[in-house]
Amino acid sequence: MATLELFFDCSSPWTYLAYVGIQPIAARHGVEVTWKPILVGGVFNAVNAEVYQNRANPNPLRWSYMRKDLADWARVYGLEIGWPAVFPVNSVKAMRGAFAAEDRGLLVPYCTAVFESYWGRLEDISQDEVLARIASGLGMDPDAFFAEIAGPDCKARLRANTDELVARGGFGSPTIFVNGSDMYFGNDRLALVDHALGQAASGRAPA
Repeated sequence: MATLELFFDCSSPWTYLAYVGIQPIAARHGVEVTWKPILVGGVFNAVNAEVYQNRANPNPLRWSYMRKDLADWARVYGLEIGWPAVFPVNSVKAMRGAFAAEDRGLLVPYCTAVFESYWGRLEDISQDEVLARIASGLGMDPDAFFAEIAGPDCKARLRANTDELVARGGFGSPTIFVNGSDMYFGNDRLALVDHALGQAASGRAPA
């Protein structure tokens, strides 16, 4: 049986696309996705600091095309993706919250709600009131939720996933691994992930 891992931070619109797009691919191949919430800023700080330089001095032509490209992809996926007033956003609380949700069997609905909140409704997911609405909407007690994400366990698990991605050669979000070592970066590589899973099912190594 093939394995499929997605390292992701909800602060990226391309990650939102990959998060949605990988689910039918996994279902088609009968593979469970291992969800790996990370803090992408920690990855950038470790191995990809030029991201900050590009944000500080964006190429206007490339920026304009990127917004068009994102809109094109959103139509393909049938998603509402706008551009939040707060970008980049401090996603640390939201991503720690993924572990509180995971412990209740709610990781996927929680992360879906975070993506929809930030990219669909353009809400600031660094704010406690936004996360409280998400938590309560999924039946989680907000006070317990905030106590957990402030505690050492959620902090350590988020840090461990972030460090693991860097150690395995990753440099951003979304990063996908097929069978442990076959790495793909970006929503636009999902066709390659689909192919790799098909190759794995047939017993052939990726070409």
